[in-house]
Formats: sequence, structure tokens, C-alpha cells
Amino acid sequence: MTLTFKNLPLKKQHSMLVTIIAILAVLAYLFNDAVSEFFVYQYQLISQGELWRTFTGHFFHTNGIHLLLNLAALALLWALHGHFYNVKSYSLLFITSALTCSTGMYFFSPEIRQYVGLSGVLHGIFVFGAIMDIRHKDKTGYLLFVGVWLKIAHEQFYGASEQVSSLIDANVAVDAHLWGAVGGLLFSSCYVLMTKKTISSYNNER
Repeated sequence: MTLTFKNLPLKKQHSMLVTIIAILAVLAYLFNDAVSEFFVYQYQLISQGELWRTFTGHFFHTNGIHLLLNLAALALLWALHGHFYNVKSYSLLFITSALTCSTGMYFFSPEIRQYVGLSGVLHGIFVFGAIMDIRHKDKTGYLLFVGVWLKIAHEQFYGASEQVSSLIDANVAVDAHLWGAVGGLLFSSCYVLMTKKTISSYNNER
């Protein structure tokens, strides 16, 4: 599909939460020195009960390039799949991907002592968009779905790009990409099942 300004999903239900997430990420970057110590994902502090960090840590970034890369990806995914978003589903998708990402890292990658960035959640959002494409008979959805899992598998076996690590001035947490995508898959599966049930119930009542 060719992206033009005319077919961008600009309606409030499609774009409001994406805009809010972008604003929160920018604010977190601008006030990083003042607030990051209270909100960033830190394994030890989460172990001591500061569970809010499993969600809030995703809004922070290591530097301006890291922030811009993630905001660009957020905007691109919205441009591609924003017509599938609404306030309820996108908020639940974001929360599920964020918490699954953090929970996966906490239990299965305890060597990651600190993590920041939207990239894990973005992988979950990517998976959701691909599945929605497939559901709506768009064949590119299959390519996107297979492609994201091939990317994740490559990262698990060979690690992340050294160029990206250099740009963001930090090691790329490839396990965050894995668990974020798992969160997106879990949400998408439930979403498809629930909306199928709703549609079936509506048809039966007619």
C-alpha cells in the first residue's frame, strides 16, 4: 500500500494514544535527569517492590538518537496500521506488550540490570499490525509476521547490529524485542478470539 497524507489514519480514535505516547517519551527525555531514577526499569529496585518501573521504564531513552529512532518507528507503524487502532485496543496492546516485555526480561534475562526504550513494545505493536493485515486478507501481513520473527531469531543467535548499539550509546536488549513481540502476540490472539465471539453473537441475534 502506498502511503500518502490522504490515507493516513488521522481520526482521533486512531491517532490520540500514539500522540500521547510520543509526548510522554519526549517529556521523559527532556526531564530525564530529574525523574529517571524514579521510573527507569532497574532489576534490583523492581525486586524490592518498585513494580511501576516495569511500565514506566519504556518511555525513557539513552540519547536523542535512540528517542528519534523509536518515535520514527512508532509513527511508521501508525501510518501502516493505525486504521486498526482504537483507544481501548491500542491501550491494552501497549500495556500488554510493555508488561510482558518487562516480565520476560525480569525472569528470563536477569543479567539485564537496566532497560529503557520503546523498542520492545514496538515489536508487540508490529506483530499486532501484521496479524490484523492477515485477518483482513492483506497478503503483506504474512510477510510482515514472518519477517519480524526472523529478525528476532537472528538477534537471538547473532546479536544486534553494532551500528545501532553505537548510535544509541548502549547495548541493544534483544530479549526485550523477543518478549515485547510475545506480548503483542498474546494480546492479538485474545483480541482476534474476542472480536470473533462478538461478531458471532451479533450474527446469531439477528
